[in-house]
Amino acid sequence: MKNKISELLDHVEKFTSEKLEQVEEFRIGMLGKKGEITRLFEQFKAFTSEQKRELGKDLNELKTKTLEKINSFRELLEKSQEKTSGIFDMTMPANSEPVGTRHPISIMKNKTVEIFKRLGYVIAEGPEIEDDRHVFGALNFPPEHPARDMQDTFFIEKNPDILLRTHTSSMQVRAMEQTKPPIRIICPGRVFRNEAISARAHCIFHQIEGLYIDENVSFADLKQTLLYFAREMFGKDTQIRLRPSYFPFTEPSAEMDVSCKICGGKGCNICKGTGWLEIMGCGMVDPNVLESCGIDSEKYTGFAFGMGVERLAMLKWQVRDLRLYFENDIRFLQQFGSVI
Repeated sequence: MKNKISELLDHVEKFTSEKLEQVEEFRIGMLGKKGEITRLFEQFKAFTSEQKRELGKDLNELKTKTLEKINSFRELLEKSQEKTSGIFDMTMPANSEPVGTRHPISIMKNKTVEIFKRLGYVIAEGPEIEDDRHVFGALNFPPEHPARDMQDTFFIEKNPDILLRTHTSSMQVRAMEQTKPPIRIICPGRVFRNEAISARAHCIFHQIEGLYIDENVSFADLKQTLLYFAREMFGKDTQIRLRPSYFPFTEPSAEMDVSCKICGGKGCNICKGTGWLEIMGCGMVDPNVLESCGIDSEKYTGFAFGMGVERLAMLKWQVRDLRLYFENDIRFLQQFGSVI
């Protein structure tokens, strides 16, 4: 046994290698299940206690030196590979990496803003946490209006009322207070309403509102602007219709529908058989709103419009569940990679 240990120690000291594969072969040959050192330990069990005391130290030393030799060569060769790993063939084809896509809400928002920029509109932005005046008061909402109710609005503080904005019209108020006409702005942003989350409603959604104020602005200007937008967004053959409606901040007010692209106006389950799809509200800015923002309503007139980005996306891509926009499911989002 002593002679065998001595031979193996000599073998370990003389061992050298330039490849990790050789180091692994050496390890298996010495410490594997059928390795030389493993066999010695099997034989060691049969010796007497006195013999074990004499041979145990030498056998453990052999095992320790073998492990040190293996680890030292492994470390040396792995470092050597790291140094040379930066050298590669520049002519080899690159590996394709998966890339992300824009969110459909971002796609729709950017497309809408781009269309109105062609008409000279500029982007206006404002805070999501607002006060009562900019969200309700300056927009002709009476104190008893139901939109002020806690069921519709997330209030943060009372006296004065601080709340999460329920529409991006607050940015229009700020623009009218800070800028002299002519004003031509587009206001994209996130808004909040205290609503139950379902396939057709959410407590968080996105709006894009527009405002144009100048001398001699008419309802005909509003109609032509919205017709241009509808045809740029949904196609050149798109038709629009305006239905009388009511909003506190516009007079007269209207809801705008576009002809259904799915059925060509003949009627289908998407348009509920009417051939039309509602996409926004609009109207001429109420003179009370102009006056509350310091604009002479005798000299200036204007129009405003507002639309939900999720609504536009639902109509554009027939997505029928609003909750999908907030779940960040990569399978859903990857469908929109080709429309960027």
